[in-house]
Amino acid sequence: MNNMFAVRKINYQGSMMINICDKELVGMKVVDGNLEVNITKDYFEQQVLGEEEVAALLKTCSVANLVGKRIVNKAVEMKLASSISVRNISDVPFLMIFKFQHAQ
Repeated sequence: MNNMFAVRKINYQGSMMINICDKELVGMKVVDGNLEVNITKDYFEQQVLGEEEVAALLKTCSVANLVGKRIVNKAVEMKLASSISVRNISDVPFLMIFKFQHAQ
């Protein structure tokens, strides 16, 4: 399970949004002061994919909601975001990526 990811794809008006988290985080509650985040199966786990499949999704999506050390590190490694954009909540990294596209 260490190389698996929980993934949900949402297509909306020609754009693809993906929610991906490290598989082992599904079902966890992350708390930091008054902030509480539930990493639910309903939100993240439509399917379970490996690293190559999630890398392909990261390249093609319009919006990505990422949770977990492995998936966030993968996005930074792919130069889709800077590590300065990562927010840690109780030692769990969170990252949102928005890709802006211009009509040509």
